Amino acid sequence: MNYKNVAWRKQMELKLDYNNMMKEYVGEKEGFSTKDISNSKKIVADAFDIVKRNRGKGMMGWTELPYNQKEIVADIIATAKDIKKKFDNFVVLGIGGSALGPIAVFQALCHLRHNELPKSKRKFPKLYVEDNVDPERMVALLDVLDLDKTIFNVVTKSGATSETMAQYLIIMDILKKRYGDKAKDHMIATTSESKGNLIKIAKQENLKTFYIPDGVGGRFSELCPVGLLPAAVVGIDIKELLAGAAYMDKLCKVKDVKKNPALISALLEYLAMKRGKNISVMMPYADSLKYIADWYCQLWGESLGKAVDNDGNEVFVGQTPVKALGVTDQHSQVQLYREGPFDKVITLIGVENYRKTVDISDGYADIPDVSFLCGHTMNELITAERKATEYALTTAHRLNYTITLPEVNAFTIGELLYLFEMETAFCGAMLNIDTFNQPGVEGGKNATYALFGRKGYEKTKAEMDAAPAKNQDYIC
Repeated sequence: MNYKNVAWRKQMELKLDYNNMMKEYVGEKEGFSTKDISNSKKIVADAFDIVKRNRGKGMMGWTELPYNQKEIVADIIATAKDIKKKFDNFVVLGIGGSALGPIAVFQALCHLRHNELPKSKRKFPKLYVEDNVDPERMVALLDVLDLDKTIFNVVTKSGATSETMAQYLIIMDILKKRYGDKAKDHMIATTSESKGNLIKIAKQENLKTFYIPDGVGGRFSELCPVGLLPAAVVGIDIKELLAGAAYMDKLCKVKDVKKNPALISALLEYLAMKRGKNISVMMPYADSLKYIADWYCQLWGESLGKAVDNDGNEVFVGQTPVKALGVTDQHSQVQLYREGPFDKVITLIGVENYRKTVDISDGYADIPDVSFLCGHTMNELITAERKATEYALTTAHRLNYTITLPEVNAFTIGELLYLFEMETAFCGAMLNIDTFNQPGVEGGKNATYALFGRKGYEKTKAEMDAAPAKNQDYIC
């Protein structure tokens, strides 16, 4: 329990280096000045006050998750221990925030080949997260599962998410045919306690149920039972995860923009958007952090991409989030980032101390292009590659900044998740939008309901039927 040690927590504090967002480093034309920051004093203060004033209220209930879940965490840990005794596979049925968070934390904090390890080394159940409705994927999952050793976790706050409920209907039918009244022993529900369809189903089927707080939307739900249960099942210390989030929350309560990592990064992204930088690239330099970028893409895109502001004005704001992986995407995307349009902000994520060290073997002394690697480590190489990308971007006058984790552990991942959540909240306040709704997503959902003949969506179906027929001249 290192996270209870004050000195250790300080050592694990994330660092945000935004030098390469400033004029001194990326040039007068692209960079920002200290004057740009000081001239933004009012918008920063207003955003800070909006977030502070709304903590724990409405759809900002997620701000209290690091503090108000003592009994829930105890229940999750006890449930996870019971699952470990009885099952070899834990399958999450969900989509969006119900899936991306669990995937990101699993990848970050478990063995990178967790599911492939023999049980003696793995020690905890395998985790599968089924976040799509491709029929081939469902069949493939069932092909590899021993149902006798599998428990499912259906996750949807409303119980009206078509993809998740389709998965549930398929799996529950299989379970009932195989186990009859014992089917409930192979299914856990995570949903709203007070409303929606899944809570009704969970009570009807007598399922073990965890609750998603009313003030927690899907993309902000990783630090509630949505993410905590899968994490605990695979052996992640969820108390440490929440402690990291609480530590970052303390840093984000500082009013001084230069001492608040979420507030300064939100401001710089906001200023960049005002200059037409409409793409946000998230590029971690660690395979363990690969899916943090996927999780971030939903958080940033769904929260900030809005057509109207809080005053009803059409604004069409937001940045398109793009995921990349260092070093992999140095060989696919960095060419564009360095020499393409000046429309991006690139966030690099570095790790000071990787959990493993791999030496690069000696050999081929007569081939300098190969032998220069000898005597070094892969740790040195990936770090050098990150610094090289930072240098290449900066000398090409491309806005970039770096977040560094001292190491990847539950505490620092808690910090990182909460940092991005707070950055999103601050930036949404600066843009004067509703950061927590998702009307654009609802449009697609409603069209799906109409196509399936769901009651109440007849008008949408009629509108779709009345749309102009496809012109065959435009199909080749």
